[in-house]
Amino acid sequence: MGNPYLIPSPSLISFSGGRTSGYMLKQIVNAYDGLLPKDLHVVFANTGKEMPQTLDFIKDCADKWDVHIHWIELYDVDDSKDDEQPFIFKYKLTDYDNASRNGEPFEKLIEHYGKLPNATNRFCTYLLKQKAVVWFERMMGYKDIDQVIGLRADEPRRVHRIKDRKSNTYYHTPLYEAKVTQKDIQTFWKQSNFDLNLLATDKHTLFGNCDMCFLKGKSQLLEMMKHREDLADWWIEKEKQTGKTFKYDISYEQMIEIKNHQDRQQSLFFDDESVDCFCHD
Repeated sequence: MGNPYLIPSPSLISFSGGRTSGYMLKQIVNAYDGLLPKDLHVVFANTGKEMPQTLDFIKDCADKWDVHIHWIELYDVDDSKDDEQPFIFKYKLTDYDNASRNGEPFEKLIEHYGKLPNATNRFCTYLLKQKAVVWFERMMGYKDIDQVIGLRADEPRRVHRIKDRKSNTYYHTPLYEAKVTQKDIQTFWKQSNFDLNLLATDKHTLFGNCDMCFLKGKSQLLEMMKHREDLADWWIEKEKQTGKTFKYDISYEQMIEIKNHQDRQQSLFFDDESVDCFCHD
């Protein structure tokens, strides 16, 4: 088998801003002796709900490894009716200094749909990540370009779900091919001269992706609320505005109440699992 990090181009590298995608990017850069081909594009889709440390980490990866990372985000939804597309979703290129940091892209979607995304209707993932990437591809003049995604060898179910999908897009999974596991990722960043400055457990970066994303398990959200209860304010506000909840069985405000009475209530959460939020799920 050849070097899995030598990616056929043109291809698009999905960069989430986490430790795994950072590790993958570094291995790809190393495989090309520090200089990526011009038609191997690195893209980060910003939702406006990432932690500041995530955005700092993305900038650090770009600066320290001399890699250009394209920042893209949704900035508007045009209500002009169209027979084929009732809502026109508008995207733009942005950068570290100008990227949304207060949930503005997310709020645009909630405002126009008049409802919240949830585990079975993840229009946030679809429109803030997937469609943003498709917009970038079209803007660059590509159609059905190969994509490179950071799925590890200890995530076989997710890998097979992507590989088995009927699609014109081919997904490269170099970490899976290289048999890289979470332990390898952790070792790499412990030895690095910089890191994602977010609290991590053996399984999760607690505040990774959107800060208090509803796809995170209630037990994980409860743990996060112990450290940063204020981050729940945005999610509570959206639930009150719409009269809906992100999770089917509990609101963020109720989780705050349970957090405040954790000793009595924590058993409610032990069996709850997080669902991975991934651009191609």
